[in-house]
This record gives sequence, C-alpha cells and structure tokens, in this order.
Amino acid sequence: MPLYLNEEQTMLRDAAQQFVGEAAPVSHMRGLRDANDPTGFSRDLWKQFAEMGFTGILIPESHGGLGLGHVEAGVVLEEIGRNLSPSPFLTTAVAAVEALKGSAQRERWFPGILAGETVAALAIDEKGKHGNAVAMKAERSGNGFRLSGAKQFVTHGHVAGLLIVAARTAGSPDDDAGVTLFAVAKDAAGLTADPQRLADSSLASRLTFEGVEVDADAVIGEVDGGRSILNALLAAGRAGAAAESLGVGGGAMDLTVQYLKERKQFGTLIGSFQALQHRAAHLYTELEVARAAVLKAQQLLDAGDAKAGEAVSVAKAMAGLASTLAVQEGVQMHGGIGMTDEFDIGFYMKRGRVLAEMFGDANFHADQLARASGY
Repeated sequence: MPLYLNEEQTMLRDAAQQFVGEAAPVSHMRGLRDANDPTGFSRDLWKQFAEMGFTGILIPESHGGLGLGHVEAGVVLEEIGRNLSPSPFLTTAVAAVEALKGSAQRERWFPGILAGETVAALAIDEKGKHGNAVAMKAERSGNGFRLSGAKQFVTHGHVAGLLIVAARTAGSPDDDAGVTLFAVAKDAAGLTADPQRLADSSLASRLTFEGVEVDADAVIGEVDGGRSILNALLAAGRAGAAAESLGVGGGAMDLTVQYLKERKQFGTLIGSFQALQHRAAHLYTELEVARAAVLKAQQLLDAGDAKAGEAVSVAKAMAGLASTLAVQEGVQMHGGIGMTDEFDIGFYMKRGRVLAEMFGDANFHADQLARASGY
C-alpha cells in the first residue's frame, strides 16, 4: 500500500481543510475558553460536521453513512488538530462507531450520530494513567445488569447522550476475558458526572456508577466477550488520536516557520540563522516519519490486518513524540512570548500534552510492543 493519499482522499482533505479552517480555527477554541463554555464544544458546529457528511465516515452505507475507512477519518482529524477545534468527532464518529458497528445498538445510535445530534463518550479508564485493567463491576440484576464503580478522564462525559462503558462481568481486573461493553444513556439513574477542565481547556469527567440499572439490550456484543470490541474501539481511537496529534504538530510547525520569517533580531530575520533552520528541518523530518507510521496503521486497520494493533501502537507513540517535539521547538523558537496568552503556540503545547496521554502515551505503547514481542 502506498504511503500517500489517493485522489479521493486528497479531495476529502481539501474539503476538510477549508471547512475546519473557516468554521473552527484557533480563535473558535479561544472563544469557547474565554466564555468558560460549560459544554466544551459547539453543538452547532457538530451539526455542521454532520451536514458535511463527516460524522458518517465510518458508518456503513447500508446505515446511511459514507462507508469509508480510518484513513479518511484521519484526514478529518488531522485538520481538527491543526486548528485545535474542540469536537466530539474522535470519541463519537470514530471510536464509538467502531464499537457499535457489529451490534444491534447501531440501529438506535447511528441516526443521531449521522444527524450531528448524538455525542458519545468512552468510559473505559479507571486510573490516573491509561491501562488495560477493568475493575468496574456489572452484576446480573433481573433481566439486565447493575453497574457499580467509577471511570476517569471521560471526555465529553458530562454532556454525552451515549456512554460506551467497559465493565467486568467475570474474573479479576487484569483478565482479558470477562469484560462486557454496555451502551448507557446519559439519563440513567445512579450516574453522576464531575467535569474538570484539562490543560487544554477541554472538559473530561469523573463518572460514578452507583447501582446503575441497564437492561440486557444495552450489551454491545456478547456478555464476557467485550474485550475484542474494546480492542477495536481502542485501536480506532488511538489511530485517530495519532492523526489529530499530527495535525497539532503540523499546526505548531506552521506557526513557528511563519514566525521565523517575520521576527527580526539585530535587524536580521531569525529564519536566516542556520541553527534555527537545522532545527526546523529536523522537526519536518520527524513529522513526516510519524505521518508515514500513522497512515500505515490506518491502512492496516482498514484492511483488517492482524498486525494492525502493533502498527497503531507505533503510530500513537511516534505521533505523540513528534507532536511534543513540534510544540517544544515552537515555544523555544518563539522565545518567552511563546508562553504568553497572546500567541497561539501555547495552545498547541497544551493540546499536544492531552493527546499524548489519551489512549496511552509513548511509554505505554512501547511497553505494549515489548510485551507483544515476548519481553
């Protein structure tokens, strides 16, 4: 598979670039932050995403979607990252859709996602760092289940109409087997959300489930057999977060290169200094290598390749490292003013940090790859 976009994917990139750049530039995010917006994103913008067809990229044509793949979803996510656009696209149109694809639940939730009315959140993490353990309990209760426990770092968890919840129906927290996924509506009794502002001004919640009752129809897939669906959800989310990280890194680099072309020191443009040129060139190469890794992972996911999971870990780690380098170099080459609120480069640093942690940081994925190789 060639590591570049084909003609149709390039056309999608151009459309996404224009739409996101005009409808949700960095100033859009800054405005939501300054207004202390309690939602964390614009619902009107989410409906515009739907009008563009973006919310249905991964939904099959038989259910009203575009029936495209993770490469195309990544194209949109890169533009979201480049513009720091607050959006539920990653959690809803990518990760949640991937989890619901083979489930009867898709009949209930896909129409709302396609219309830009439904927002989904992923209640899968329980500790301060992303991991594979699932301790939250789901016990049989009547014709359904009773959910008890807590989840952390649930992006959009306070406003999502749909929660994808991973809970344990058998075994111990570290077991692969015995995990079941549930589709839980936001108005479920016993569910409380405590939203917190993250470094990038986005909102993520601590969710508490105190005997939340769900019926058997809420199960996504099979009871005790949710690990494979959870893994598919995580692979989609990780590839998507990697693509968004590329956009963050690319946006930071664009700002920095433009600044090098404008800023003068002792009457000379600092972009003419060879040391800064070398650093910019190094950054460009790191981003391009990461871009290749991300595209390869997306292609393998679309092909259903057995090696897709490992490729996704490589992509998530490399995109996170490259994006971190981009924002660090951006702030340093801007100088002290790079940390002031007047300049946008600081926003890229903060968003890059949150994305690096989401779905596992570089160290987590290095460990996953080592374990997969028998270490």
